[in-house]
Amino acid sequence: MKRILFLVSFCLAVTSVNAQEWGWWNELHGWEPGMPGWRSYITISPGYLGPNALPVPDMNNGVLEQSKSLKVSTDFHFRTGDQTQNIAGQFYYPFSDRIAVSVYGVMLEHYSMSDQIRDERAARDRDGEGLAIGDLYFATWIQLVKGRKFPNTLLRMVGKTASGGRLDAARYADSPGYFFDITFSKELKSVAGNWLLRPFVSSGFYSWQTNDMENLQNDAFMYGAGIELDQSDWNITNSVSGYSGYKDERDCPMVYTLSLERSLKKDAIQLQYIVGLRDWEYQSLKLAYIWQWK
Repeated sequence: MKRILFLVSFCLAVTSVNAQEWGWWNELHGWEPGMPGWRSYITISPGYLGPNALPVPDMNNGVLEQSKSLKVSTDFHFRTGDQTQNIAGQFYYPFSDRIAVSVYGVMLEHYSMSDQIRDERAARDRDGEGLAIGDLYFATWIQLVKGRKFPNTLLRMVGKTASGGRLDAARYADSPGYFFDITFSKELKSVAGNWLLRPFVSSGFYSWQTNDMENLQNDAFMYGAGIELDQSDWNITNSVSGYSGYKDERDCPMVYTLSLERSLKKDAIQLQYIVGLRDWEYQSLKLAYIWQWK
C-alpha cells in the first residue's frame, strides 16, 4: 500500500513540475488538460517551420554529373525574427553516364527566434535559441536522354527521412516525405565555342506527411525554370522554382536562386544567393567547397 501511495505521489509531483515548466505555453495557446497534445499545434508547412525543414529542392540542369563529389557548405539564412546558420553536406556517386545516387542533408543547425516567430509557430522552445540536426535525403538520378535532337532529360527521385530534430522548436517536420521531378535542357553554343548557354525547365511532385488527422499528407506540384551559362572555369545559373501544396497553410513556397561556381584544378567552390518569393520568407547565402574525383 505504501508503494502505491509513493508511486501516486511521485506521478502527481512530476505532473505538477511539467505543468509549471510548460505553463507559459499552455496559457499562451489556451491549452488545458484533455485537449490534443502540443504536436497538433505545430503546422507542418514550409511557412511555419525553419528554413531547412521543407525547402524548395535545388534545381539541376538536366545533365548527369560524371564526377564523384563531396560537397560541404556553410549556410546563412536571414529573416526578421529568425536567424539561422547551418553546416550541410552532400555525397554524390555516379555508377555510369546514366545513373547516380546521392546522400545529403543538414549536419548541424543553429537558430535564434524572436518571441513573435516562436509563438506564431506554437514552438515550445521558450528562449527560442538552440541547435538542431537536419533531415537526411537519399536521391537517385537517371539520365533518360542526352546529346540527341530531343532535349536532355534527367529524372530525379528523392526520399526524405524524419531524422531532423527539434519539432518542439518548429525547426523540422519530424515526418517523412518524397519528391521526384524531370528536368529538360538544351545546349546553345557560341560561334567561337568559348561559352555554352543551357536553358532548362522541370516539373514534378512533392509529398510529405503532416500531423492533420483528417489530411495526413500534403501533395504538391513541383516546378522550375532557369538558364545556365558556362564559360571557361565559370558557371552562372539563374532559376525560379517552387512547389504548390493544397492545404493553403503557407505551403506554396517559391524561390529565386543565383548560383556562381568556379572550377579549380580538380575541385570547385560555389556561392549561392536564394531569396524567398512566396511562403518561404528567408534570404540565404551558401558558400560551398566541392571535392571532385573520377
